[in-house]
Amino acid sequence: MLAMTKADPRPRVLKLASGKAYQRLLAGPPATAGLRSGRVTLAPGQTVGRHTTGAHEEVLVVLRGRGAAECDGRRPLSLSVRSVAYIPPMTEHDVRNTGKTGLEYVYLVAPIRTPLRVR
Repeated sequence: MLAMTKADPRPRVLKLASGKAYQRLLAGPPATAGLRSGRVTLAPGQTVGRHTTGAHEEVLVVLRGRGAAECDGRRPLSLSVRSVAYIPPMTEHDVRNTGKTGLEYVYLVAPIRTPLRVR
């Protein structure tokens, strides 16, 4: 059984830092009802590393650069400035910088509320 943390979310504004490869923005309860987010910067050719969304869905919002989201062996999703990518629950994925400059994006991860049907 999972331990429950009491959420006490309140409105807030967060500043994006510059010069760091990773910045945690929202870490989940008690600051939010379940949402987690952060800002990631990848150097050309760098990846974030394969991982799974598990029982969460994820959104990537690209702030600068070019990249690809490689999801479960499917055709990579092309990422560019002002693009938003959605990654469903239970999806193994990786994000790769395919450009010549830094790729910077914000990710938002939220737990799913309903069970998934297996396809």
